[in-house]
Amino acid sequence: MNAQPVQTLTDIKTAKHLRGTILQMIHAGGSGHPGGSFSVLEILTTLFSGIVKFDPKRPDWADRDRVVLSKGHGVPALYAVLAEVGAIPKDWLMSLRKLGSPLQGHPDVFRLPVVEAATGSLGQGLSIAQGMALAQRLDKRSARTYCIVGDGEIQEGQIWECALSAPKFKLSNLTVILDYNKGQIDGPTKEIMDLEPITDKWKSFNWNVLEVDGHDTKALNKVLRETHPEKPTFIVAQTIKGKGVSFMEDPTEWHGKAPNDAQLAAALKELQS
Repeated sequence: MNAQPVQTLTDIKTAKHLRGTILQMIHAGGSGHPGGSFSVLEILTTLFSGIVKFDPKRPDWADRDRVVLSKGHGVPALYAVLAEVGAIPKDWLMSLRKLGSPLQGHPDVFRLPVVEAATGSLGQGLSIAQGMALAQRLDKRSARTYCIVGDGEIQEGQIWECALSAPKFKLSNLTVILDYNKGQIDGPTKEIMDLEPITDKWKSFNWNVLEVDGHDTKALNKVLRETHPEKPTFIVAQTIKGKGVSFMEDPTEWHGKAPNDAQLAAALKELQS
């Protein structure tokens, strides 16, 4: 069985459209995380524009690549992308965080099997992804596993257990992408728990470490295809929290806050310009 035809999502017009959709979803739900959803968007659109091998109509296809959104609070971006590629109906999007909706505030694999894992308890998604990568190798499948982590998230100890163990098992089929927007719910990561020197740390754990502008889809398309024959890959994607809406960029107040009516209107006007 082959993957479905690829839809390109990486043009600027589509990015603006998806950001508008994400804001409307969060506004309709009355809560959510616009800052981290906006920072991760280009990573997701690039993955789903020809890099990830998947069939949106058959989420249980054994030879699919896996995408684990460990920073589960950024899931509005994933929902918007999945709807754009036909994996979920677009008319579900405004049910975000509603009672009984398959689109919960964090990925719920039981209600929505097209997502790979229930995540949002930060730090746990990378362990799940490592297990998937091990299973793919044991089953002798050519599929890869991609795991997206947040910078506040990688302060968790469980992340560093995987940082140690994945190279030990030479999981060359595992790619981890850090959405390095430098903010978390309590403030800038540099003030809460500084991660630097981030590239040197992961290199010292024997990962194949790469760095990229996380909003440059051409650069992302190149770096997300780079692998190492014996090492897992860790990509530091330099991003901006709230990217795309001027008054949402960088302030940590937009980590987990729904826009009010006036803020939504102002943001949509800016995105449509």
